[in-house]
Amino acid sequence: MKMNKASFSALIIAHCRAYHAVHDDQKIFDDFLAGRLLTEEERAYFDGTLYRSVKVLKYLSSGKVVPSILKLFLPRRAKQSFKAIAPEELNKVSDLKSGVDCYMHATGGPALTVSRSRYTEDSLVKAVGEGVKQYVILGAGLDTFVFRHPELMETLRVFEVDQPATQDFKRQRLTELGWEIPQHLYFVPADFTRQNIDKELKDSSYDPKALSFFNWLGVTYYLPRETVLDTLRTVAGIAPKGSTVIFDYLDTDVYDPAKVAPRGQWLLFSLVGAKGKCAFDPSMLSRDLAAIGLRLKENISPADIEKLYFRGHPSNYHAQEHAHFACAVVE
Repeated sequence: MKMNKASFSALIIAHCRAYHAVHDDQKIFDDFLAGRLLTEEERAYFDGTLYRSVKVLKYLSSGKVVPSILKLFLPRRAKQSFKAIAPEELNKVSDLKSGVDCYMHATGGPALTVSRSRYTEDSLVKAVGEGVKQYVILGAGLDTFVFRHPELMETLRVFEVDQPATQDFKRQRLTELGWEIPQHLYFVPADFTRQNIDKELKDSSYDPKALSFFNWLGVTYYLPRETVLDTLRTVAGIAPKGSTVIFDYLDTDVYDPAKVAPRGQWLLFSLVGAKGKCAFDPSMLSRDLAAIGLRLKENISPADIEKLYFRGHPSNYHAQEHAHFACAVVE
């Protein structure tokens, strides 16, 4: 399948959200529109990709010698100390459907995707009731918020910030679906590694005096730590006092072979790649944010996330080890 490289992560996240909305009875986050943004060809492509990932995972968990061809793709820490992830689930894998089911429920990425979205949108709804007028989605991908919450669009202006190629892809898909773009939705093209988002937002209809809420999910993992801090510093500089920013991040243990959990290794391999980019020490995050004009309001650990969303869940979802949610306020 020919696919715009810039939209790969946006598509796989939409695929995970769509799977959860369709196949799980107890919804953690119900993105009932995500699946409509994917073509049948794209769904088949990602199902096949996830199935092949599970087959690799099953092979690694078997304790057999890793074939030479896999050594070309696996990070050293995975080759040296990979452990079994949900072996009871892996043993049930026999075909494409069971393989996709296993990936969604046994690995941490899909659970991370739906729980961080749930936490963020619950927080946003509360913030709108407290006077927030603007919602800025950094790295918006194929987010469907504006179409799932038309009632909030009556008072809320939404700015989707992402790479131009990804936004072009989304605009084309919306046109193909015949979905009308809401009046108060603004697309702001920007590359976090090359541009300061303050200029791009100021050149749009963004009002620097209006109380705002920033959503930055699934992006910090891919960026250098300095870029992450620079972006958060920019948010603190362009948003008025009392504005909110929520982002997710990995803790430093994920890059320590002696401390990383097996699913943390899998997350790095399957979603981030062999080289780590950015991580924070949760105990030092308050200090790190204070230095750039932000006050840490909430710092949600994997144990907190497990308790909030996954305890007793019938579909064997669990919080992703090493992934935290941070909510900060502009001082």
